[in-house]
Amino acid sequence: MHVPDGVLNLPTSIATGVIAAAGIAISLKVARREFVDDRKAPMVGIVATLIFAAQMITFPVGAGTSGHLMGGALAAILVGPGTGVLCISVVLVVQAFLFADGGITALGTNILLMGIVTTVVAWAIFRGLMLVLPGRRWAVAFSAGTGAFLSVPAAAAVFVALFAIGGSVPVPLDAVLAAMVGWHTLIGLGEAVITAVIVSAVLATRPDLVYGSRFERPAKMLAERVVTP
Repeated sequence: MHVPDGVLNLPTSIATGVIAAAGIAISLKVARREFVDDRKAPMVGIVATLIFAAQMITFPVGAGTSGHLMGGALAAILVGPGTGVLCISVVLVVQAFLFADGGITALGTNILLMGIVTTVVAWAIFRGLMLVLPGRRWAVAFSAGTGAFLSVPAAAAVFVALFAIGGSVPVPLDAVLAAMVGWHTLIGLGEAVITAVIVSAVLATRPDLVYGSRFERPAKMLAERVVTP
């Protein structure tokens, strides 16, 4: 979903840049509260590197279209939503300036869509599901995968809204909507599988390093209260 230069007009690109900057500022404050253990600091670098590498790998979704991992959900579950936004933002900045992947003037748009929207949507869905599902390890991976799946078309829908406001390419809005949401729903399936598999793998080896695993504890504590005489 890397948006190139020229797809959105300059006022819209500036507006998304301002929103992205505000989102990063808020994420910096949230990230400070997420770092309760210095052992998790290296995890941030690992997650950013993993997402950077994973975004270089594309998979076909049909009609000559390919998709790649966005990583917002994965980052949010592994290191927290605030830190996750920062991870994705750093990746997007490096890609834009060193690899010409996504436009420079569209950098704010890409951070908003892939860094903020995917992370916030995925985290909200994850937390909602963890409130109703049993607080077990499988629920963490399932909720992460579900959040990943829904976050991708959500980001596509936000792009369509931005295109409706300031699109500079002569393409009918209904065609943009069908293409973006339709294909990104399929891409979301791949995002869900990758996210669930990686989260499951880390949970199996080092659950203490998974930020989302802390939401296992309330259900476990409740179960212990029930069985304790």
